[in-house]
Order: sequence, then C-alpha cells, then structure tokens
Amino acid sequence: MPKIVNLLVALCLLVSLAPARAQSGAAPFDADLQRLAEILGTLHYLRGICGANDGAKWRNEMQALADAETPSGERRTRLIGGFNRGYQGFQQTYRTCTPAAGVAIRRYLDEGAKISRDLTARYAN
Repeated sequence: MPKIVNLLVALCLLVSLAPARAQSGAAPFDADLQRLAEILGTLHYLRGICGANDGAKWRNEMQALADAETPSGERRTRLIGGFNRGYQGFQQTYRTCTPAAGVAIRRYLDEGAKISRDLTARYAN
C-alpha cells in the first residue's frame, strides 16, 4: 500500500523535524497535529477490524509523534485526546469491516498524508 508508506514517511519527517517547544505553549500547527492524531486513531481502529495485520503501527506512530512534539503537558494531552476521539468515534460506528470502512481508510490515509506533507513543507527548515 503506497499511501501507507507515504504517510509513514511523512510522519517520520515530521517527527524528526519537530523543534523543542514549551510544554503548554501553542504552536501555529497544533490544529493540524490534532487532526493528524485523530486520523491516526481512526486508522488504528479501522485497519484493525479490516484485517490489515499492521498491529500497533498507527498507535506507535502516534506515540512517536507525541514524544517528539510534546514530551509532556497540555499539548501532549490534546494530541492523545485527538487520537482517542478518532479511535472511539469509529469504534462506536463500525463493529466489522464494511465497504464504507474501506473507503474511510483510503480517505483518511490520503488526508493524513496531505497534512503531513503540508506541515513538513511549511515548517521544515
């Protein structure tokens, strides 16, 4: 799945380029990071029920992003909350993999890759 590889590469770039910030100080891209966290939570749940066999990949990506971007504090709490919202929102809707879940996976992979590319292009030095 090339989209998965592209999203993972973009996430790795984001994590490696994340500058150190104050624990609770807001960054200009926080809203994008929160959306990305929600997408990662959604992918973690949906790919699990759709038999993708990638285990904790999306949770691990979220952990790496949270660790690199916000070692502690409110920003970390907001990111993790976004991940949990994405996971729980789809957990309430989908109990099994359906064609609609497959469409959602593709759309979220595309959106996550776009956010990652945009953030990397805009904020990487």
